[in-house]
Amino acid sequence: MRTEVESKRLLILIEGTADAMFAVDAAGCISAWNGAAAELFGRTEKEVLTVSCHEILQCSDDNETYCRERCVITRVAREHLPLANFDLRLQTKSGRQWCNLSTLLACDLSSGVHQTLFIVRPREMRKRLEQALGEFVRTYSKNGSASSAIDVRLTSREIEVLRSLAKGHSTRAISNQLNISSATVNNHIKHILTKLDVHTRLEAIRHAESTGVI
Repeated sequence: MRTEVESKRLLILIEGTADAMFAVDAAGCISAWNGAAAELFGRTEKEVLTVSCHEILQCSDDNETYCRERCVITRVAREHLPLANFDLRLQTKSGRQWCNLSTLLACDLSSGVHQTLFIVRPREMRKRLEQALGEFVRTYSKNGSASSAIDVRLTSREIEVLRSLAKGHSTRAISNQLNISSATVNNHIKHILTKLDVHTRLEAIRHAESTGVI
């Protein structure tokens, strides 16, 4: 249990940004919540403290896969590992919208208590534009457009997975590298094969290489 001093330090840290920011402990529960987060999500600090993050945020990714027990936020908090910024669709005060999250690891040296902080920046309009562009390219490709635009059809995470496959990494290695479950990696691979209209990983790699995706 955090001491009063630790609580004050964490509060000072998260209130020091104008962006929505919250902390998650190793159990996956929200341990801090700033004013900007309260405004974005429409939940007061009192309502969310000690509650599982997925109950409050109700995250989902590009494939509409809901986090819950495989939640990337919970995993980063549990393993206390840094993760490059990533997009998730979250339940906000104005409804579900895409947000970009970045992480900050905090540790009290005297007690060894770890907290993982998440900075949240809404990006709904940008995400919708990306999705609209992807849909346009898919339609254009069906009508005979150049295959070099295929990279727009893939999400940034799918391209990451594809590049790792091209380097010879296994599903487990990709899972550890991207801090996602093996099942999620396999789902991404399935979507890649479908989008590229190929049947094997090797075909996907060769196709991506020939079109300049990787």
